[in-house]
Amino acid sequence: MTTPSDTLLRKILRESKTFACVGVSPNPVRPSHYVARYLKVKGFRVIPVNPGHIGKEMFGATVVGALSDIQEPVDVVDIFRRPEAVPAIVNEALAHLPGLRTIWMQIGVEHAEAAAKAEAAGVQVIQNRCPKIEYQRLFGELRMGGFNTGIISSKL
Repeated sequence: MTTPSDTLLRKILRESKTFACVGVSPNPVRPSHYVARYLKVKGFRVIPVNPGHIGKEMFGATVVGALSDIQEPVDVVDIFRRPEAVPAIVNEALAHLPGLRTIWMQIGVEHAEAAAKAEAAGVQVIQNRCPKIEYQRLFGELRMGGFNTGIISSKL
């Protein structure tokens, strides 16, 4: 796995409009929840994907059970699942999301074979990174001098 350049990360975050967040949780203390919420606050369209919460409302959208249930363009599939789940997610994304530009695997999530398959299909892959952290770092939003919990003020 190669480390993505800041230029590439900035490009993805500037050009992407819609994130499908696979494995997102309705529990506000879970990283998948506050990352997806942050993305929504920053102006991205967030499509929550979690088969255990189909039909619920999160981030202004209805939770779908699978990527194949999405009927609109998706720029980034953001994966909040264990590495062993990644190949099936990548296969589904490649089969059902025409125009997909990026597969983004969260911190602690890497899968070399699935990444290679996505890249061979022309999809950019980011592994073991968080778009929230990268957005804050690249666009000057990191809070200095304290612990950054990722919880967003309701004043935003």
